[in-house]
Amino acid sequence: MASLKALKIRIGSVKSTQKITKAMKMVAAAKLRRAQEAAEAGRPYAERLEGVMASLASKVTVSESSPKLLAGTGKDQVQMLVVVTSERGLAGAFNTNIVRAARKKAEELEAAGKTVRFYVAGKKGRVIRRFYPDQIAGDFDISTMKVASFDQARAMADDLIRRFEAGEFDVVHLFYAKFVSALVQEPTARQIIPVKVEASASHASTSSTSAAAAVEYEPDEESILADLLPRNIAIQIFRALLENAASEQGSRMNAMENATKNAGDMINRLSIQYNRTRQAAITTELVEIISGAEAL
Repeated sequence: MASLKALKIRIGSVKSTQKITKAMKMVAAAKLRRAQEAAEAGRPYAERLEGVMASLASKVTVSESSPKLLAGTGKDQVQMLVVVTSERGLAGAFNTNIVRAARKKAEELEAAGKTVRFYVAGKKGRVIRRFYPDQIAGDFDISTMKVASFDQARAMADDLIRRFEAGEFDVVHLFYAKFVSALVQEPTARQIIPVKVEASASHASTSSTSAAAAVEYEPDEESILADLLPRNIAIQIFRALLENAASEQGSRMNAMENATKNAGDMINRLSIQYNRTRQAAITTELVEIISGAEAL
């Protein structure tokens, strides 16, 4: 049985931890509001740009002269999985869920005979090295990024496009956590290279079929696509960074709230144990004193 002194030290230690977790919860809650507003504000532009890309792509006959980011390499043997996580932990299962989704996709691709490579953005995503030590093709540093930045997204997009044009891979999938609410963050996977015309075309056509039919592009669809395709990739990566920032704070707030509650429960249990041990010690002393008095 632990001594009274050890229990008192343990209770003090848990109380200190509880103060830290409570403070971290408040900080995450304050950051969550701004991050959520940024993520929600970025969605309409990213979704509308995808619709424009789909509308343009549906009017173009994909051929060897088409932009490579649209036509692809003509094969899908080498698949690149871009895993975007955070730089910090203590955010519950936020990073774990993203990595798990990427690993599941990698297993499916390898089972289909594909070659899988990983491109990691965020310190916590580097855990993939434990499972795929020889398949890490890139590691983008976002440690200096205090808030989601389009410049960082564009730099990452430029690096991926350069590698794609150099023939390092055929298809790129982007993994991140979509922010739904403070309690729910959904691991999401999107193919960003080459652009998926079939999946996006239905979204564009349902938005306004008649309006799309009346649109005339100048100089021509392929020229506009060649200019918009790199921008679209940067925008989709920027959206992933914004969604991740909100998801991280929401997950951290919940994790710290649970940690604070668990610390409170532990303090109650330790306090009960401390009081029982103290009462037992007092009772033992009284029995010894009474026994000694009777012996005299």
